[in-house]
Amino acid sequence: MTQEFPNQTSSPLWTSESVRLEKLAWRQELGRRAIARSRMNRVCLMLLIWLCLIFSVRAEEVPFLAPQQRPQLEANQPWPADRFLVLAYHDVEDDAADQRYLSVRTSALNEQIAWLLHNGYHAISVQDILDAHYGLKSLPPKAFLLSFDDGYSSFYTRVWPLLKAWNVPALWAPVGSWVDTPAGQPVNFGGLMTPRERFATWEMVRELSRSPLVEIGAHTWASHYGLPANPQGSREPAAANRGWDKTTGRYESDAQFTRRMTDDVQKVTAKIHEVAGKTPRAWVWPYGAASGSTLTIAKQQGYQLAFTLNDGLGNVKDLDNIPRLLIAGNPSLKAFASAVTQIQEADPVRVMHVDLDYVYDPNPVQQAKNIDKLVQRVYDMKISHVFLQAFSDPQGDGTVKSLYFPNRWLPMRADLFNFVSWQLQTRGNVKVYAWMPVLAFDLASDLPRVQRWDPQTGKALLARQPYVRLSPWDPRVRQQITDIYEDLARHASFSGILFHDDAVLTDFEDVSPEAVAAWRQTGMAHDAAPVPQRPQERQAWMRFKSQTLTRFTLDLRQAVQAIRGPQVKTARNLFALPILEPQSEAWFAQNLDDFLAAYDWTVPMAMPLMESVPIDASQAWLTRLVQAVARHPGALKKTIFELQARDWNRRQQNAIPDQQLADWMRLLRLNGVKNYGYYPDDFINNQPDISRIRPQFSSWWYPDHD
Repeated sequence: MTQEFPNQTSSPLWTSESVRLEKLAWRQELGRRAIARSRMNRVCLMLLIWLCLIFSVRAEEVPFLAPQQRPQLEANQPWPADRFLVLAYHDVEDDAADQRYLSVRTSALNEQIAWLLHNGYHAISVQDILDAHYGLKSLPPKAFLLSFDDGYSSFYTRVWPLLKAWNVPALWAPVGSWVDTPAGQPVNFGGLMTPRERFATWEMVRELSRSPLVEIGAHTWASHYGLPANPQGSREPAAANRGWDKTTGRYESDAQFTRRMTDDVQKVTAKIHEVAGKTPRAWVWPYGAASGSTLTIAKQQGYQLAFTLNDGLGNVKDLDNIPRLLIAGNPSLKAFASAVTQIQEADPVRVMHVDLDYVYDPNPVQQAKNIDKLVQRVYDMKISHVFLQAFSDPQGDGTVKSLYFPNRWLPMRADLFNFVSWQLQTRGNVKVYAWMPVLAFDLASDLPRVQRWDPQTGKALLARQPYVRLSPWDPRVRQQITDIYEDLARHASFSGILFHDDAVLTDFEDVSPEAVAAWRQTGMAHDAAPVPQRPQERQAWMRFKSQTLTRFTLDLRQAVQAIRGPQVKTARNLFALPILEPQSEAWFAQNLDDFLAAYDWTVPMAMPLMESVPIDASQAWLTRLVQAVARHPGALKKTIFELQARDWNRRQQNAIPDQQLADWMRLLRLNGVKNYGYYPDDFINNQPDISRIRPQFSSWWYPDHD
């Protein structure tokens, strides 16, 4: 008999199904309670299903919208106040544009500056940005700043004359060690031995520092290279990642990393101060890769702005995370103009949600094959994001007993997350979000768990559905979970965090002593029972729990950003019922408005079959869900709808038919949804079939270019 999964012994997909059914039963129970509390009888329910069947026939009908009523491009909107565009250049050459140095031709740079000025863009300086930050002035609309990295001599010979001719300021951020290379010796440019004359001298830096048009920034002293950052040998930006020492089998400690980067920042800062006579204020990340730990060091040395290569416009209110548009490949003027005018347009987000348990295999050969298969599939799909599991849950019961990264509190199943994440980023060209639990960690038994009040017995029992969870009101729990998140940030490269759906509390949870004590301390508790009975107090109890969970996740975000950097985004799973029936916040401790305000992305689980919606009524249900979100202004721009690729009501052969999944995707698009994904992706068995769903999933392949 053929096994469905080659690595079934170590990462079974189907062993978890029985346990997933238990979670499904919990959700069904909540659904039944919702029906009961809404005073729906069986006849009404049948009528509702009949109406859904009727509306499902019309679900794909889209009314005509006049052009003025349609969503407008951001480029057609007024320029947002105190926002600015930063263009990132490197070398400039008169003849060939050598892409080893990300060069553009001098003539192209001249044309680009002319185009900007002739099309209403206003050149600004670093000082202008700082003045706007401190409220001393406002930036003009369509403000832009030119920046030049690495320290090439072309900035002196070719760029500076253009700056003077056009009266345009610029930021110049050299790598100290490259400029410090003695005359006649080649510059070690990331392993490429480069002629010394391609790089500037300190004399050039000194002369240009006197010009009011030139701001001298720092691009590190000697940290513009990749170092081994995991046991597999992935070379990641040295200024943003802790190194892996193959000889000792250990990562850099916090102390070692801090000492290495402190020495680097101090050296480049002191040298620029010596040459220019003033302390540099602008820090430019090598490769655009930021680190919260290094940023703290830089700010201690007097840096006030930090530049990445992230997408979008800069904001004078956030100088720790200034995005830049990379100009490379010597683009045509048309391509340049297109990139600039579309800088505010957000690309559609398309997400594959992947279990790392599917990738793991004790056989390193098989595991390597699994990784390659996953990366190739992601690359072929041409999507934007992967939500990647950072914890291990091979049994599927939601109790996290091990992790895929080094940490202080749980066993490490394998040091795998960072390697797979880096492979997906560099080979698959996607952003990776670390999918992490919030409360469902199997930590020490003496830590309090969420308890459920049983009104029939009047006793508090361990809550087991949907997961066994730690009580978020215990300071030891919060600290240990924070430690785990910090350890993830230390040992992995990723773009964001996806908070799992285990951050949930029903109306009878949590009644652990720690939770009850915290509730009493609010001053809103008057009922003697652990669970309030009066409507007004019950409403306050509901909000108390929702806000506690949200605040805790935001604390976790802060802990991650302090190490990994302020560019790390957040997303959080949201059950569908709190969207469709807001009063059900009482049974989930989840609130759509809270999520939209707190996180970069809200991720509703748009999974009709999981909510016991018949397949024939699923399209009407999805339409209703989208419409409920759309009623919140701007919500669709911050929402990623996550479809189900499996029917967990069925034990075997439970993959959602490819056409059904494609139809759901099409329905979402027709209802104005730009951002969506699905869970899980079974890359081993090509489920869903990439050729069937790709035209509906990726705009790259639309309508069908196979």
